[in-house]
Amino acid sequence: MRTARISCEGAIHKAIEWEGRLKLDDGRIVEERDVVWLTPIVPRTVFALGLNYADHAAELAFDAPSEPLVFLKGPNTFIGHNAYTRRPSDVTYMHYECELAVIIGKTARNVKKEEAYQYVKGYSVANDYAIRDYLENYYRPNLRVKNRDTCTPFGPWLIDANDVANPMELKLTTHVNNKLVQEGTTADMIFDIPTLIEYLSSFMTLSENDVILTGTPKGSVDTAVGDEVVTEIEGIGRLVNTIIGDEAFSNR
Repeated sequence: MRTARISCEGAIHKAIEWEGRLKLDDGRIVEERDVVWLTPIVPRTVFALGLNYADHAAELAFDAPSEPLVFLKGPNTFIGHNAYTRRPSDVTYMHYECELAVIIGKTARNVKKEEAYQYVKGYSVANDYAIRDYLENYYRPNLRVKNRDTCTPFGPWLIDANDVANPMELKLTTHVNNKLVQEGTTADMIFDIPTLIEYLSSFMTLSENDVILTGTPKGSVDTAVGDEVVTEIEGIGRLVNTIIGDEAFSNR
């Protein structure tokens, strides 16, 4: 099943896909264009992976890491499907990153790889924008690179884990203004999902609605105000986002 969180007529609802429209938890059927899409869950702790695809590390002229490179993201940065991301006027390089989001379903401590999928609630799509102007260390991106307000679109759907036969064989694409600019597969992750869950739960407790953003393949390029950026993962969802400038952001 695919579920969403939306705002409709001033109230927040859970919704499911219903013949091309949305069925709300109060039984109403509404058009997708008539709602505001929220993130599919309210994220708790969000872990993000740096350089988790060998081809992405290579295009940045880095060696593949020997252990997961993880940083944290704050709640301020998340927005839903069809929302707007602000590009500050003083930056010169801001790129998208299509990523598979893994949502944890229950408390996890010292989980072995063989049991890791039992702790996954489901999957979604994220676009983890990065502002490279402030990047001092690819292995440890600072807050100004990865934690800007509105810079992590997330959604539109939460796909039940049981509905995804193999999350390690999914095609990822990004289109900017209908042009294909990024293409890869989750099969090329350096550290797969079970390894990441085992690694993180070995030294800290994971909880329901913690999220792991699993990294991005090669193909990141600069974006501009007015660009429509569509990040899509096979069987998981199609996440649409538009970049706006300071003035448009201030007037919204």
